[in-house]
Amino acid sequence: GLRLGVREWLIVATDLDPHRVLEVYGLRWGIERLFGALKGRGFDLEATHVTRGERLSRLLVPLSLAFVWAFRTGLVLHRVRPVRPKKHGRLGQSLFRAGLDLLTLWALALWGAGGGRRGSPLGLCPMEVLTCT
Repeated sequence: GLRLGVREWLIVATDLDPHRVLEVYGLRWGIERLFGALKGRGFDLEATHVTRGERLSRLLVPLSLAFVWAFRTGLVLHRVRPVRPKKHGRLGQSLFRAGLDLLTLWALALWGAGGGRRGSPLGLCPMEVLTCT
């Protein structure tokens, strides 16, 4: 098991190496978060009604890139203006959702106000979020 908080534990029952299992479980949890964002918590992928595997795979690539952009934007935003935790200790809004909301504001400012840093919330530039420097 792994202690997550004062009263919270993650318990995984298996006969495999416990350290490896927790590592794999962490990867699985990341995938679950991605699919949650692709579905109801962000991009509403199910509303496209795409069922053919080939078309779905073509759609997943740009959506996955958009997820990474939104998540990284949420991380940067969290450093500038932290998302407050609720009473149970978890964030009131996911970093993905905070980033997606900010990217939406940037897009609306770009279309409505002619673009540029002037209309960018918190002085952050959406393209700078993607750089590694």
